[in-house]
Amino acid sequence: MIWIDWLIVLVYLVLTLWLGLYLSRRASGSLVDFFVSGRSLPWWLAGTSMAATTFSIDTPLYIAGVVGTRGIAGNWEWWSFGIAHVVMIYVFSRLWRRSEIVTDAELTELRYGGHMGAWLRGIKAFLFAVPINCIGIGYAMLAMVKVITALQLWESLGFEPGDNTKLWSVIGVSLFVLVYAGLSGLWGVVATDFFQFFLALLGAIVVAGAALIKIGGMGTLVEQINTQFGSDTLALIPLRWGDGGGFRWSETAGISVNTFLAYIGLQWWAFRRSDGGGEFIQRLAASKNEAEAEKAAWFFNILHYVVRTWPWVIVALAAMVVYPTLEDRELGYPLLMLDFLPPVLLGLVVASLIAAFMSTVSTLINWGASYLTNDLYARFVDRDASDEELVFAGRVASVLVTVFGAIAAFYAQDVTTIFRLVIAIGTGPGLVLILRWFWWRINAAAELASMIAGFMIGLLTISIADPATAQNPLLIGLAWLQARVTILQTNDFGQRLLVIAGITTVIWVTVMYLTPPETPATLERFYRKVRPGGPGWNRQRVELGERPIRLITFVGGWPQIGFDQPGISPEQDLLLQAQQVIAALGLLFGSMFAIGGFLLLQPLIGWVGLVIAVLGSLWLRQLKRARIEPMPRPGLEDASSKLDGR
Repeated sequence: MIWIDWLIVLVYLVLTLWLGLYLSRRASGSLVDFFVSGRSLPWWLAGTSMAATTFSIDTPLYIAGVVGTRGIAGNWEWWSFGIAHVVMIYVFSRLWRRSEIVTDAELTELRYGGHMGAWLRGIKAFLFAVPINCIGIGYAMLAMVKVITALQLWESLGFEPGDNTKLWSVIGVSLFVLVYAGLSGLWGVVATDFFQFFLALLGAIVVAGAALIKIGGMGTLVEQINTQFGSDTLALIPLRWGDGGGFRWSETAGISVNTFLAYIGLQWWAFRRSDGGGEFIQRLAASKNEAEAEKAAWFFNILHYVVRTWPWVIVALAAMVVYPTLEDRELGYPLLMLDFLPPVLLGLVVASLIAAFMSTVSTLINWGASYLTNDLYARFVDRDASDEELVFAGRVASVLVTVFGAIAAFYAQDVTTIFRLVIAIGTGPGLVLILRWFWWRINAAAELASMIAGFMIGLLTISIADPATAQNPLLIGLAWLQARVTILQTNDFGQRLLVIAGITTVIWVTVMYLTPPETPATLERFYRKVRPGGPGWNRQRVELGERPIRLITFVGGWPQIGFDQPGISPEQDLLLQAQQVIAALGLLFGSMFAIGGFLLLQPLIGWVGLVIAVLGSLWLRQLKRARIEPMPRPGLEDASSKLDGR
């Protein structure tokens, strides 16, 4: 990098700081203003911010590593979460906005009551704010150090720093982020996210275009990939038509049949983000209304899967051709930048990577501080705190989260290990998090049991490379246990997910039936507030004088499946939303595969994807006629009179 590149980076940093400070006035009014932007975000800003939070500095490097070692189909490792994200659009986005919470931990005490509900809220807030969130910040900092090393940024200034010096420079950027995130709250975060996302996307497109020009175009790229690495590398799904006829499973993707089926049939509902996810929920809760929250979720899915996937994939394929013997495939992205981008463009793309890092860190700072302030300080320390005190507490919490993340970053090896262990907690509670919305019998004890069981079973199913040579006492004990309880011993990720989800489900269901349900007053309060659909709340409907909803009704002597009955107009029709989810999945993945198919010169895949996308779009248009109206805001309109008047 030369002086003009550094000038571009400096201008970007100054503009970001100015925008964040300019918006600081909007975050000073109350806790709601600081952490959910006064519930006034438009859909396009909330959706872009959701996409920006998933675009960290290590994301394009991760995609380069996945494609370089396992082909395009290896991306199902994260594509599979598209199922949960589409479910979030139609099933959960309106529910989260309707609940009017600040954090997902706050919903715990709205849904459950008593000491168990309070304890569960506090435990979740602490886990998400400190270990999980701060390790995420530390992990992002370490990824930034890797990029700085690969791009030789310090060396371009004539310095030869060690790894600790590079890490301190990253922490310096994080403190820079803290200034605007800590002063402007979520408004500053989402506003800077908007520009940071499109700058980061532009950077990826620039690198992809420069690489294609140097290689000789897409045709040459596809030809060389097929020649050097085989056609399986370009497969969009790990299922290929064999030369001798019939389908065969691709080994290139590194995904077994069990793992692929677990991705698309298990992981999306068993994961702890099955009903949304912390940062996403914060944006949905901050949207202007329920309709805006649903649009924001849709916009996120389009940006995340349809728009952003293919620039990353093209860069990864180009790196395979240009650097065929590169050991660390993740370094292909920064190497292409250094070798192919001229001055000015190089500075622009470096600024885009810094933008990706800053958008992730600013989100994690604000998100973590929201738990510490709303769910710990305001709930357990000072319940009578004024708005000014809570905003000040939020800013102090932002500083604490940043400091904890910086400390975590200095324990590089340990952080990597702990981060993998933290992920283990995510596989157990997903089903409970879904059912708590739709079945009154789920209680706080069941959710707590699912969290603990998922975490413990996740640890107990860790694969040990060579049990005979294990020296750590914990690994020795785990190897002994796995040798006697063989169900815990599996090297297949899909089977491991099934074991964790299965055992966890047995445990939380048992705990649920051994413990009493929530009190009628607690359940009625939640139902009145959220008005979820389905027959799981019929007991509360009857108690409130409403007619119950049946899965099967008889019309003219014939059975009819549906949740609607004459005289009932629920705020959520689950059968309608299930159809919308299926149609939207066709539209989303059809569009993604259509673009990928035509781009990679696979016209059959392109046309099939396009047809599926069009059919999904037409189906959604038809279903839109039965669209659910948003709930009236409390105090502005009586819900019951509205229902009776329909």
